[in-house]
Amino acid sequence: MTRTEVLLFMRRHFLGVVATTSAEGAPQAAVVGIATSERFELVFDTLSNTRKAVNLRHSPKVAVALGWDDEQTVQYEGVADEPAGAELEMIQRIYFAQFPDGPSRLAWPGITYFRVRPEWIRYSDFRGGETCIVEFTRDHLFET
Repeated sequence: MTRTEVLLFMRRHFLGVVATTSAEGAPQAAVVGIATSERFELVFDTLSNTRKAVNLRHSPKVAVALGWDDEQTVQYEGVADEPAGAELEMIQRIYFAQFPDGPSRLAWPGITYFRVRPEWIRYSDFRGGETCIVEFTRDHLFET
């Protein structure tokens, strides 16, 4: 499995489970629509007062699961931020390419965009009795 194949796998999955922690340290999870950049950054929108937005501002470390179908998955750990200016425009382009209805949500009061930068990615494939695990840490892709 190459870096490009892992990226293509991630891009085929429009939904992910984002796990965060609350201010009290309790685990929280939400399903979100996700777009993936060339740099393996995950992009999603939400209303700024939702539980997930509040949690991400409090503790930006997140875990994400993508693609729980056909015995394949990506486990992802990263750090979230809310870009502004040119960076916000860049992640919006990535998100709108994946979700054509995204621009209509710009009119919603309080809409915000999060970008999650990867710290660790693990692709797992258990199809056909063989196990393939590929790990990516920042700029390196490892096969184990």
